[in-house]
Amino acid sequence: MTTLSPALKAETLVEALPYLQRYAGKTFVVKYGGHAMGDPEAARDFAEDVVLLKAVGINPVVVHGGGPQIGRMLKRLGVESRFVDGLRVTDKETAQIAEMVLAGSINKEIVGWIAQAGGRAVGISGKDAALVQAEKVGGRREADKLQGIERHVDLGFVGEPVAVDTRIIRSLSAEGIIPVIAPIGMGADGHTYNINADTMAGAIAGALGAARFFLLTDVAGVLDKSGTLLTDLDPAAIAALRADGTISGGMIPKLETCVAAVEAGVDAAVVIDGRVPHAMLLEIFTRQGAGTLIHR
Repeated sequence: MTTLSPALKAETLVEALPYLQRYAGKTFVVKYGGHAMGDPEAARDFAEDVVLLKAVGINPVVVHGGGPQIGRMLKRLGVESRFVDGLRVTDKETAQIAEMVLAGSINKEIVGWIAQAGGRAVGISGKDAALVQAEKVGGRREADKLQGIERHVDLGFVGEPVAVDTRIIRSLSAEGIIPVIAPIGMGADGHTYNINADTMAGAIAGALGAARFFLLTDVAGVLDKSGTLLTDLDPAAIAALRADGTISGGMIPKLETCVAAVEAGVDAAVVIDGRVPHAMLLEIFTRQGAGTLIHR
């Protein structure tokens, strides 16, 4: 059985009691990646938290990334990586390697961590039971600074979700099993597509009507211009912060995913620092929370 650190026991477990009934039977979708994924101690903490959620009657669903691990494998195999707008240009060879890393080593490692924490997990990808149908992402414009022109770049086997069949997730959850999902989908054209893990997790959360969609990152959440954490945002506030430049860079697509999820029926999305031990529990079961809550 999983245990909390002493620092969390008194506050978290006492304050958690009113919340347990509120969330019993609800689904939480967690996008797992970043620093926490590469740190064994953080991975153990994450697995313990997921097992605890399941033990108190919540149905956690884990969707994981793996960009750095794919990059290392490609480098080891002598395959050069190229990115456009943060998306890896993915030819057939790269797509096969990505699937091997995501649906193979990373997926099963997370399943193993959960098992060690006392839980039951099954690793799948979006291809299993036609969970996620994908379509090819459109090309991007890339500037050629040497020639002073823009060129169209075909991203190859990079996809985005267009349909989610949640039956396999619901079946696993009903059997007391935690689904661990790799961001790979199948297209109607029969091709396998690599999908951005944030996007895939948000699509799954929306399809499930999740009570919470947690997007674990390497930052505390959304910060204002003075560096103060913004704890509560809605789509209008996000649009205003983006317009005045407070939100920029890699945070923009993450918040777009969160907004899309809540507009699809998720009660709330949370951008949270996955480097903080037990961050999800702090967000759910304490008054002060631990990240940025996005709601309608």
